[in-house]
Amino acid sequence: MNIWFMKRCFFLFLVLIVWVPPVAAVRIKDIAAIKGVRTNQLVGYGLVVGLNGTGDKSGTAFTMQSLGNMIERMGVHVDMAGLKAKNVAAVMITSDMPPFSRTGSRIDIVVSSLGDAKSLSGGTLLLTPLRGVDGNVYALAQGAVVIGGAGGNGATKNHLLVGRIAGGASVEREVTMNLNQREDLLMSLFNPDFTTVTRIADSINRSMNVPVARALDSGALNIRIPENMKGRVSEFIAGIERLQVNPDQTAKVVVNEKTGTVIIGENVSISTVAVAHGNLTITIRDKQEVSQPNPFSEGATVVTQDRQVQINEEPVQVMVLPQGTTIGELVKALNAIGVTPRDLISIFQSIRTAGALQAELEII
Repeated sequence: MNIWFMKRCFFLFLVLIVWVPPVAAVRIKDIAAIKGVRTNQLVGYGLVVGLNGTGDKSGTAFTMQSLGNMIERMGVHVDMAGLKAKNVAAVMITSDMPPFSRTGSRIDIVVSSLGDAKSLSGGTLLLTPLRGVDGNVYALAQGAVVIGGAGGNGATKNHLLVGRIAGGASVEREVTMNLNQREDLLMSLFNPDFTTVTRIADSINRSMNVPVARALDSGALNIRIPENMKGRVSEFIAGIERLQVNPDQTAKVVVNEKTGTVIIGENVSISTVAVAHGNLTITIRDKQEVSQPNPFSEGATVVTQDRQVQINEEPVQVMVLPQGTTIGELVKALNAIGVTPRDLISIFQSIRTAGALQAELEII
């Protein structure tokens, strides 16, 4: 019985040594994008009206000037010097227009206070053109500003100077991009890496059975559109995006000294090194001892200082990490000697100084 049990344990031990968990594969669309298929940032300047006395103060000149100009364009002449309105606030509107947005499509917008308003709660954004970096108007924004966190009886919560309008802008100009007229595509990686871009090219070529993809550098690859897919480029791109690859990554240890955060990459390994960890604590206590004379005696009260010094030193623990130690073994070994995140920072810096850390150490 004991022999059978020992044989089974030995077999399981061999399985655990030989079997290595596979690296999780990800879709190509999650680590790369087609050049030109991107969002376009829009920005505009407008006015929010209908505020309950929480708008910009009268001293905010650009708000009053904008209000006066708007009223003048509507055919009403106003005296700019005497214009006062606490229910109006100047705002900046920002939005991201998705790629291939068509005329009439609705997009979300963010409304942010520009002056010294107290709150945008309950306000309505007046018609505002949203422009791109080229100065052209691509969308028109208008609607009621929605802000969460406005409480009653004077209680407020969250930030009241930034609001959103879901579908608050309509697209008026399209960004033209005809994929069906292209002969090839350029795909860019979010995290450039030579190994990853080569794996993507190999995966695409295997799926098409022809060499259509070629890596240009660590961050991009060129994809030639096959003859049978011309005119159906969208289907071709969709098929590529569904392919899965195992992205590679550089061995790196990221340390944030301000927060004590340590992030260790998967491929981090170390050479043979011994790590010693221990703490020395010195505690000093001062205690006053008072000696008083007997009653009706002419003696004097004597005060003496009694200082107690206590030294506690934790036993130093030495952990030997052999060459080729993986991240799992490294973390397990460091946890075994009871290190804290702050200790990890010093340990990794020391290992790096000793030349035993086979990874890039980045301190932020």
